[in-house]
Amino acid sequence: MTNDVLLRDVTVDDLPILFEHQRDPDANRMAAFPARDREAFMAHWEKILGDETVTTKTILFDGQVAGNVVSWDESGEHNIGFWIGKDYWGKGIATRALSAFLGLLEQRPLYAHVAKSNAGSSRVLEKCGFTVCREHEVDTDRSDETIEELVMKLGPKDGDEAAWAPL
Repeated sequence: MTNDVLLRDVTVDDLPILFEHQRDPDANRMAAFPARDREAFMAHWEKILGDETVTTKTILFDGQVAGNVVSWDESGEHNIGFWIGKDYWGKGIATRALSAFLGLLEQRPLYAHVAKSNAGSSRVLEKCGFTVCREHEVDTDRSDETIEELVMKLGPKDGDEAAWAPL
């Protein structure tokens, strides 16, 4: 074991593993995001992989698929998100993977939306330079439930301050 964390393009062969990662009830609770059934998951990823404006990477840990990291534009903001399989939690994999991924992206600022109760993901984002820029409540599929969400922001790369203005 070398504890290597590597990024590579997502392939169709990764999807069954990523599907299983997103089905974990503990992960769903932490992320405050419901699991998709296989058909919905595969359709979602087919759309993602077909969109040239979306950047996707599979996270490998010691050669095994440990998760994914993605960036996309939505509502005028450039967003990032990541999902790590439960077997890989607590090993620093998410922090190392996100740090490497951020080095591939030129866009700034970047935003990440995270459930306020998801301390692990918030900590990963903080270690990578993100700070909380706002909080709000998000409606869920259940009409009687909302989720408190943090929006975290990563500002400009060094020397790029003139191109960035805080919210």
